[in-house]
Amino acid sequence: MEVSFSSLALVNNPFDWAYDLEELGFSGWEVVSEGKQQLNDSTLSEIKNIIETTDLTLTLHLPFSDLNLASLNHPIWKETIRQLCKCLDRASDFVDLAVVHPGHLSPLGMQLPEMGWRQNIEGLQEICDFADDRSIRIGVENMVNMQFILGKHPGEISGMIESLERENVGMTLDMGHANTNGMVNEFLADLSKVIHVHLHDNKGKSDEHLELGKVISNGKMLSRN
Repeated sequence: MEVSFSSLALVNNPFDWAYDLEELGFSGWEVVSEGKQQLNDSTLSEIKNIIETTDLTLTLHLPFSDLNLASLNHPIWKETIRQLCKCLDRASDFVDLAVVHPGHLSPLGMQLPEMGWRQNIEGLQEICDFADDRSIRIGVENMVNMQFILGKHPGEISGMIESLERENVGMTLDMGHANTNGMVNEFLADLSKVIHVHLHDNKGKSDEHLELGKVISNGKMLSRN
Protein backbone atom coordinates (compact mmCIF):
# COMPACT_ATOMS: atom_id res chain seq x y z
CA MET A 1 0.00 0.00 0.00
CA GLU A 2 1.36 3.40 -1.01
CA VAL A 3 1.21 6.05 1.74
CA SER A 4 1.70 9.50 0.27
CA PHE A 5 2.15 12.96 1.72
CA SER A 6 -0.23 15.63 0.44
CA SER A 7 1.48 19.01 0.27
CA LEU A 8 -1.72 21.07 0.52
CA ALA A 9 -0.43 22.85 3.63
CA LEU A 10 2.84 23.69 1.87
CA VAL A 11 1.66 25.13 -1.43
CA ASN A 12 3.60 28.34 -0.83
CA ASN A 13 6.84 26.61 0.24
CA PRO A 14 9.79 25.41 -1.85
CA PHE A 15 10.17 21.69 -2.54
CA ASP A 16 13.22 21.06 -0.30
CA TRP A 17 11.14 19.10 2.23
CA ALA A 18 10.11 16.56 -0.43
CA TYR A 19 13.56 14.95 -0.30
CA ASP A 20 12.91 13.98 3.35
CA LEU A 21 9.56 12.24 2.80
CA GLU A 22 10.98 8.73 2.45
CA GLU A 23 12.95 9.11 5.68
CA LEU A 24 9.69 10.14 7.38
CA GLY A 25 8.04 6.90 6.21
CA PHE A 26 6.16 8.07 3.13
CA SER A 27 6.32 6.18 -0.14
CA GLY A 28 4.64 8.85 -2.24
CA TRP A 29 3.82 12.51 -2.67
CA GLU A 30 0.58 14.07 -3.88
CA VAL A 31 1.55 17.23 -5.72
CA VAL A 32 -1.13 19.89 -5.19
CA SER A 33 -1.07 22.18 -8.20
CA GLU A 34 -1.80 25.37 -6.29
CA GLY A 35 0.26 28.37 -5.20
CA LYS A 36 4.00 27.92 -5.71
CA GLN A 37 3.42 24.26 -6.60
CA GLN A 38 1.47 25.09 -9.77
CA LEU A 39 2.91 23.02 -12.57
CA ASN A 40 5.05 25.26 -14.76
CA ASP A 41 8.53 25.08 -16.30
CA SER A 42 10.22 25.94 -13.01
CA THR A 43 8.31 23.55 -10.76
CA LEU A 44 8.42 20.73 -13.31
CA SER A 45 12.21 20.97 -13.32
CA GLU A 46 12.28 20.65 -9.53
CA ILE A 47 9.79 17.77 -9.56
CA LYS A 48 11.87 15.97 -12.19
CA ASN A 49 14.91 16.19 -9.93
CA ILE A 50 12.92 14.78 -6.99
CA ILE A 51 11.71 11.88 -9.15
CA GLU A 52 15.25 11.13 -10.30
CA THR A 53 16.77 11.21 -6.80
CA THR A 54 14.04 9.45 -4.77
CA ASP A 55 11.78 6.41 -5.10
CA LEU A 56 8.61 8.40 -4.38
CA THR A 57 5.42 7.57 -6.29
CA LEU A 58 3.70 10.78 -7.37
CA THR A 59 0.02 11.52 -7.73
CA LEU A 60 -1.56 14.84 -8.65
CA HIS A 61 -4.24 17.02 -7.11
CA LEU A 62 -5.62 19.19 -9.88
CA PRO A 63 -6.04 22.93 -9.18
CA PHE A 64 -9.33 24.12 -7.71
CA SER A 65 -9.00 27.80 -6.75
CA ASP A 66 -11.31 30.03 -8.83
CA LEU A 67 -12.33 27.08 -11.04
CA ASN A 68 -15.81 25.59 -11.39
CA LEU A 69 -16.80 22.55 -13.45
CA ALA A 70 -20.48 23.32 -12.77
CA SER A 71 -20.31 26.92 -13.97
CA LEU A 72 -23.17 28.11 -16.17
CA ASN A 73 -20.93 30.88 -17.49
CA HIS A 74 -19.70 29.00 -20.54
CA PRO A 75 -16.34 30.80 -21.01
CA ILE A 76 -15.52 30.19 -17.32
CA TRP A 77 -16.54 26.53 -17.66
CA LYS A 78 -14.37 26.10 -20.76
CA GLU A 79 -11.44 27.82 -19.06
CA THR A 80 -11.80 25.50 -16.06
CA ILE A 81 -11.58 22.48 -18.34
CA ARG A 82 -8.65 24.00 -20.26
CA GLN A 83 -6.64 24.61 -17.10
CA LEU A 84 -7.34 21.16 -15.67
CA CYS A 85 -6.40 19.46 -18.94
CA LYS A 86 -3.24 21.54 -19.25
CA CYS A 87 -2.24 20.44 -15.75
CA LEU A 88 -2.91 16.80 -16.63
CA ASP A 89 -0.79 17.10 -19.75
CA ARG A 90 2.12 18.59 -17.82
CA ALA A 91 1.99 15.79 -15.24
CA SER A 92 1.39 12.93 -17.67
CA ASP A 93 5.04 11.80 -17.62
CA PHE A 94 5.08 11.13 -13.88
CA VAL A 95 1.55 10.42 -12.55
CA ASP A 96 -1.08 7.80 -13.28
CA LEU A 97 -3.73 9.18 -10.90
CA ALA A 98 -5.12 12.70 -10.52
CA VAL A 99 -7.67 14.01 -8.03
CA VAL A 100 -10.33 16.51 -9.08
CA HIS A 101 -12.95 18.48 -7.17
CA PRO A 102 -16.54 18.49 -8.44
CA GLY A 103 -18.05 21.85 -9.26
CA HIS A 104 -20.26 24.10 -7.17
CA LEU A 105 -23.48 25.96 -7.79
CA SER A 106 -23.06 29.64 -8.60
CA PRO A 107 -25.86 32.12 -7.84
CA LEU A 108 -27.32 31.29 -11.27
CA GLY A 109 -26.67 27.58 -10.68
CA MET A 110 -28.69 27.77 -7.46
CA GLN A 111 -31.66 28.80 -9.59
CA LEU A 112 -30.92 26.12 -12.20
CA PRO A 113 -29.36 23.24 -10.19
CA GLU A 114 -30.15 20.54 -12.78
CA MET A 115 -28.32 22.54 -15.43
CA GLY A 116 -25.36 23.01 -13.08
CA TRP A 117 -25.32 19.27 -12.43
CA ARG A 118 -25.24 18.54 -16.17
CA GLN A 119 -22.40 20.99 -16.70
CA ASN A 120 -20.47 19.28 -13.93
CA ILE A 121 -21.00 15.85 -15.51
CA GLU A 122 -20.01 17.05 -18.99
CA GLY A 123 -16.93 18.80 -17.62
CA LEU A 124 -15.82 15.71 -15.71
CA GLN A 125 -16.35 13.58 -18.81
CA GLU A 126 -14.03 15.84 -20.78
CA ILE A 127 -11.43 15.60 -18.01
CA CYS A 128 -11.72 11.79 -17.95
CA ASP A 129 -11.39 11.51 -21.72
CA PHE A 130 -8.34 13.77 -21.80
CA ALA A 131 -6.78 11.82 -18.91
CA ASP A 132 -7.55 8.45 -20.50
CA ASP A 133 -5.55 9.40 -23.59
CA ARG A 134 -2.59 9.82 -21.22
CA SER A 135 -3.25 6.63 -19.18
CA ILE A 136 -4.26 8.63 -16.10
CA ARG A 137 -7.07 7.63 -13.74
CA ILE A 138 -9.29 10.33 -12.24
CA GLY A 139 -10.38 10.30 -8.61
CA VAL A 140 -13.44 12.52 -8.02
CA GLU A 141 -13.20 13.72 -4.42
CA ASN A 142 -16.12 13.82 -2.00
CA MET A 143 -16.41 17.33 -0.68
CA VAL A 144 -16.40 19.20 2.61
CA ASN A 145 -19.58 20.49 4.29
CA MET A 146 -20.00 23.76 2.38
CA GLN A 147 -23.23 25.09 1.00
CA PHE A 148 -23.81 24.73 -2.76
CA ILE A 149 -20.81 22.48 -3.40
CA LEU A 150 -21.52 19.20 -5.20
CA GLY A 151 -20.47 15.73 -4.06
CA LYS A 152 -20.83 15.94 -0.27
CA HIS A 153 -22.92 12.81 0.28
CA PRO A 154 -22.22 9.16 -0.65
CA GLY A 155 -25.22 8.77 -2.97
CA GLU A 156 -24.48 12.05 -4.71
CA ILE A 157 -20.80 11.35 -5.41
CA SER A 158 -21.54 7.74 -6.41
CA GLY A 159 -24.30 8.88 -8.77
CA MET A 160 -21.94 11.47 -10.22
CA ILE A 161 -19.31 8.83 -10.99
CA GLU A 162 -21.89 6.44 -12.46
CA SER A 163 -23.25 9.22 -14.68
CA LEU A 164 -19.81 9.76 -16.20
CA GLU A 165 -19.84 6.31 -17.84
CA ARG A 166 -16.06 6.24 -18.01
CA GLU A 167 -13.74 3.37 -17.12
CA ASN A 168 -10.84 5.46 -15.81
CA VAL A 169 -12.70 7.18 -12.97
CA GLY A 170 -13.50 6.38 -9.36
CA MET A 171 -13.84 8.09 -6.00
CA THR A 172 -11.14 9.75 -3.96
CA LEU A 173 -12.58 9.17 -0.50
CA ASP A 174 -11.62 12.06 1.75
CA MET A 175 -12.29 10.93 5.30
CA GLY A 176 -11.91 14.40 6.76
CA HIS A 177 -14.49 15.78 4.35
CA ALA A 178 -16.83 12.90 5.20
CA ASN A 179 -16.41 13.72 8.89
CA THR A 180 -17.48 17.36 8.41
CA ASN A 181 -20.72 16.03 6.93
CA GLY A 182 -21.20 13.48 9.74
CA MET A 183 -21.11 10.66 7.18
CA VAL A 184 -17.97 8.63 7.85
CA ASN A 185 -19.91 5.40 8.43
CA GLU A 186 -22.13 6.01 5.42
CA PHE A 187 -19.11 6.41 3.14
CA LEU A 188 -17.42 3.34 4.63
CA ALA A 189 -20.54 1.26 4.00
CA ASP A 190 -19.76 1.09 0.28
CA LEU A 191 -16.16 1.33 -0.91
CA SER A 192 -16.78 -0.18 -4.34
CA LYS A 193 -15.96 3.03 -6.23
CA VAL A 194 -13.00 4.10 -4.10
CA ILE A 195 -9.63 4.14 -5.89
CA HIS A 196 -7.76 6.61 -3.66
CA VAL A 197 -8.07 7.83 -0.05
CA HIS A 198 -7.24 11.09 1.76
CA LEU A 199 -6.72 10.61 5.50
CA HIS A 200 -6.74 13.53 7.90
CA ASP A 201 -8.54 14.54 11.07
CA ASN A 202 -10.89 17.28 12.25
CA LYS A 203 -13.42 17.99 14.98
CA GLY A 204 -16.35 17.50 12.62
CA LYS A 205 -17.09 21.17 12.01
CA SER A 206 -14.51 22.41 9.52
CA ASP A 207 -11.82 21.09 7.20
CA GLU A 208 -8.88 21.50 9.58
CA HIS A 209 -6.55 18.96 7.92
CA LEU A 210 -5.14 17.78 11.24
CA GLU A 211 -2.86 14.77 11.51
CA LEU A 212 -4.62 11.53 12.44
CA GLY A 213 -5.31 11.23 16.16
CA LYS A 214 -4.98 14.98 16.75
CA VAL A 215 -8.54 15.40 18.01
CA ILE A 216 -8.60 15.44 21.81
CA SER A 217 -11.63 14.65 23.97
CA ASN A 218 -11.53 14.46 27.79
CA GLY A 219 -7.74 14.43 27.71
CA LYS A 220 -7.56 11.35 25.48
CA MET A 221 -6.36 11.18 21.89
CA LEU A 222 -9.03 10.11 19.44
CA SER A 223 -8.58 9.10 15.82
CA ARG A 224 -11.98 9.93 14.38
CA ASN A 225 -11.10 8.82 10.85
